[in-house]
Amino acid sequence: MGAAADDPRRIAAGLTALAEWSAGLAWADIPDAIRRRAAVVLADDLAAIVAARGEPELMALHDGMARSSGTPEATVFNARGQRLDRYSAATANGSAADWCELDEGYRRVICHAGLYCVPALLAEAEATGASAEDMLRALAIGYETAGRVARAFTWSTLTLHPHGSLAAVGAAATVAALRRLPPETVAAAIGSAATMVVPGPFNHTVQGALVRNVWPGVGAWAGLRAVDWAEIGITGRPESLHDVYGAAFAGDCHPGELTDELGGSWALADGYHKLHACCQYAHSAVEAMLAALPKVPGGAAGIRGIHIDTHWRGRKLDNARPATTLASKFSMQHILASTAVHGHAGAEAFHASTLDDPKVAALREAVSIGAFEPEPAWPNDRPARVVVETADGSRVTEECLSARGGPDRPFAPEEIRAKIVGIVEAPYPRMAPALMRLLDLDPAMLAAPWDRSVREMTA
Repeated sequence: MGAAADDPRRIAAGLTALAEWSAGLAWADIPDAIRRRAAVVLADDLAAIVAARGEPELMALHDGMARSSGTPEATVFNARGQRLDRYSAATANGSAADWCELDEGYRRVICHAGLYCVPALLAEAEATGASAEDMLRALAIGYETAGRVARAFTWSTLTLHPHGSLAAVGAAATVAALRRLPPETVAAAIGSAATMVVPGPFNHTVQGALVRNVWPGVGAWAGLRAVDWAEIGITGRPESLHDVYGAAFAGDCHPGELTDELGGSWALADGYHKLHACCQYAHSAVEAMLAALPKVPGGAAGIRGIHIDTHWRGRKLDNARPATTLASKFSMQHILASTAVHGHAGAEAFHASTLDDPKVAALREAVSIGAFEPEPAWPNDRPARVVVETADGSRVTEECLSARGGPDRPFAPEEIRAKIVGIVEAPYPRMAPALMRLLDLDPAMLAAPWDRSVREMTA
């Protein structure tokens, strides 16, 4: 058989090997640097969940979930004291985690692996009393699995959004690891989860369809259920991963990615973090804009026009009149205009009030988008060049080849800690100190049952 014809078998064999590796992985087998990365991802994504607590549509979603929830067993991190059954809590927190665009991502492919693991992990760990150490081990496994599946199937265009197509797989791998299931059940759960994904269109982000924000929540629910059902024999096929991503979604197949350098090269090492509350494809544009702004006489008021040359993914963010806060975070015009007006690209730059702000709206119309050519190789494959035309007719040009936050230009640890503390300390005064202990891998914190830690953090 040719390589393409053999892909389903090779994918099934790769998933089996990946499941055997994960089922046999002990905490002691995980390098210290990866343990610490897992702690950062858990704390950072938990903060991203908390950050969305005041979004009106999300509050309504949480209240709706509460009306249909079963016995309370896990916390919804919205500072309103809600506790739901683990499936409802995972859905609620998963829908919050990407709302503000502050969650962590995986740099090598289009994937937010932490987002696909953490909501289900938080709910399952609190419901079962698992320790923080058990959680970090499961997160390292789930992140590795989600990252490898994302690399095993790729697309040349931005058609599928990974929040829909990968979240259930990450959730299933993480929960199976937390439950310490045998490898055959792990593989079955992951394969089943792949058949329960959402084929979310990428253009829903640019057009601002808020249903996109709930895809990770739906994936968290589906991943949990896939594990439940695999334990009682309700599963897909060994080839289910290929049936979905290779056959149904027509992805290019790379079976070796499931096992190459397994245990030697860790997906967690290739994650990135965000301080700018918008699509990562525009972060280099934000940094170039922030570098140009001090050189513009009069600041934003002195700007007559903005031209951005950027990579092909960044050029997809073309929407001069975003209708929702989600659309604003995926609008290159709004991102540049609001960054200029506010002097930053934090959450306030994408508040609902900015959609109709006359200063921002006027600048949005003054933005033009072109191609950055030739596009550099990875990790500089998401570059931006901003040219600001000033009121006096002069031009200011700034360039950023790779935004900060990824493995090539990481934030200092204190910068991520400051972000986390800045988000959680007001709604949850006791959460920040606890998360700092988690980031330090404090032995007492790691050994404590997570449900007890949550009660202390949210008291």
